[in-house]
Amino acid sequence: MRGTLSLYGHYIGVSVRSQMQYRASFLMLTLATLLTSGMEFLVTWSLFDRFGSLAGWTLAEAAVLYGIVNVSFALAEGIARGFDEFAIMIRSGTFDRLLLRPRGTALQVAGSHIQLLRIGRLAQGLIVFAWGVGVLEVAWTLPRVALCLAAICGGAALFSGLMVLQATFCFWSTESLEIFNTMTYGGVETTQYPLSIYRAELRQFFTYIVPLATVTYFPVLAILGRSDPLGSTLAFQYASPLFGFIFLVVCLQVWEFGVRHYHSTGS
Repeated sequence: MRGTLSLYGHYIGVSVRSQMQYRASFLMLTLATLLTSGMEFLVTWSLFDRFGSLAGWTLAEAAVLYGIVNVSFALAEGIARGFDEFAIMIRSGTFDRLLLRPRGTALQVAGSHIQLLRIGRLAQGLIVFAWGVGVLEVAWTLPRVALCLAAICGGAALFSGLMVLQATFCFWSTESLEIFNTMTYGGVETTQYPLSIYRAELRQFFTYIVPLATVTYFPVLAILGRSDPLGSTLAFQYASPLFGFIFLVVCLQVWEFGVRHYHSTGS
């Protein structure tokens, strides 16, 4: 484990040094990401400005949910971006080189591209989250702090799992399937609003099949001290971030299955 973490740290160092070669470009791209994601929250603000509340949620409460979802997604994009670009490795035959190295392929793919400019989305999510909890004057206790951190990490694990799953299908399709973007980018848009506003079918999908709402919506209920109109218990709300890690483990098992059935491009 220590060797694995050391290698991944080395990957991060190499990626940081390469991206810092053009600092002005990096800063401009990071600022652009911050402004672009900031425009997304303006849509949420305009919705609440028009209707006042949404399923009983105020803008500040929605901001807390929005912040956790976007911070989680930014972390996943930063550390698992290599899987998002895995189709290029398959088509070019670059993945064959990774198979010859005495390290896990998942680690090597994850470390092949660490996207620092996602700091812009991360910062924007943190700003919105801080504003929301500041307005609500959330009473931070140790369990709530732990739950908040677990929700962010669980969400990042789940989004990373989706990227791993998308990359795995490239073993057979050689192309990244766009349908997965409806679960990653579409999932971000969906889960940054209260789950109770959606139809039962969509709620079940994002709770049981791709549990994005499970690792974000339910913990936020506990953090805010809100009762759940869907009937979840406080114990479930505190345990729900674990499903993100379980989902990632399952996706990594699917990845290993794909690796075992991989056939070289022959080029």
